[in-house]
Amino acid sequence: MNKIMAEVDVKSGLRSILQRIDAACQKRNPELRCLTPRLVAVSKTKPIEMIIECYEEGQRHFGENYIQELAEKANNKDILEKCKEIQWHYIGNVQSNKLNKILGIPNLYIIETVDREKIAEALNKSWPKFNENGEKKLNVFIQVNTSGEEAKGGVEPTNVISLAKFVIEQCPNLKFDGLMTIGRFDYNVEDGPNPDFLCLKRCRDEICQHLEIDWKDVKLSMGMSDDFEHAIELGSTNVRVGSSIFGYRPRKV
Repeated sequence: MNKIMAEVDVKSGLRSILQRIDAACQKRNPELRCLTPRLVAVSKTKPIEMIIECYEEGQRHFGENYIQELAEKANNKDILEKCKEIQWHYIGNVQSNKLNKILGIPNLYIIETVDREKIAEALNKSWPKFNENGEKKLNVFIQVNTSGEEAKGGVEPTNVISLAKFVIEQCPNLKFDGLMTIGRFDYNVEDGPNPDFLCLKRCRDEICQHLEIDWKDVKLSMGMSDDFEHAIELGSTNVRVGSSIFGYRPRKV
């Protein structure tokens, strides 16, 4: 672990990403410049020490894919003691039989991967047990499968309006905060605007039109280490970056 820490300068990596985010914002159309993108530091498989180091540099939002790993990190005594304002994003697949484990996470900020009514309904029903004062709604993003890949989760774009309507009207304990997509990993931005990002924007616009919501109130979570600058230029307000901050992460087989 010490060797890993020695090889990766987390604070320098974070500063570099924030500078690149600022630069990408300058390339946006004028109407988008009022929205500051939020950086989510994806810390999956990375040690506690790296998270604390990143937190000490000012980062507050962290993303985790695996429930067990998130539970261990969020309940770690050093994290609880040194990172009191940390905000956890759960960005992995939501399984019905593990909802209570997710909802019991200290400082859980948002679940980014709601993709069907059954999950939204279950979260809505269970959240009051974990919401002590009853005043805080659970933030959720609706995940959209913009690329049509069977291996990826997410609601079909044609069904996103009905799911958003369900969350807003039938789930009083949830706050519909926006849309999320992963998109294809191998898209070449030299070919033009990423169609997955354009699709997510269209989904947002359609939701806002049908449900009479201000588009500025619906966040777009799109863009990762390889394409977050492009995503920001197209309107992303939530980018997930891991390896560019914490160093190379082998793909899980």
